[in-house]
Amino acid sequence: MASVQRPASSSDSDPRYANIDERKRKRMLSNRESARRSRMRKQKQLEELVNEVSALQKENSQVSERINVTSQRYMEMESANNVLRAQAMELTERLRSLNSVLHIVEEVSGYAVDIPEIPDPLLKPWQFPCPIQPIMASADMFEY
Repeated sequence: MASVQRPASSSDSDPRYANIDERKRKRMLSNRESARRSRMRKQKQLEELVNEVSALQKENSQVSERINVTSQRYMEMESANNVLRAQAMELTERLRSLNSVLHIVEEVSGYAVDIPEIPDPLLKPWQFPCPIQPIMASADMFEY
């Protein structure tokens, strides 16, 4: 049996094909380098996205904490307001009782007594019964 011998590659001996092989080899190297740069870019983008996610999660937790603190303060203020409303109602009832006593004194004695009008703070909360008194507040009252 005779073995078939292959002729030597034409690119091995022909200078024209050697030039093509060199271009092919350069293109392969260029493609490898381009792929490496592309992988590095993707890796950098991934790291940046991971950092951004981390920063956003941190910011989210800070905002959530501020919301919780603000909600707690709101509940405290709401509770304090409810106490003040109840006290205002009690004081209003006391004033009504005192006014009725003044009406009785006025009828019995015959003297004209100046009986103050009773404001309704629950119907008109923006109108203070004693507008002469200043309302005191401090800036640190709203800090958290």
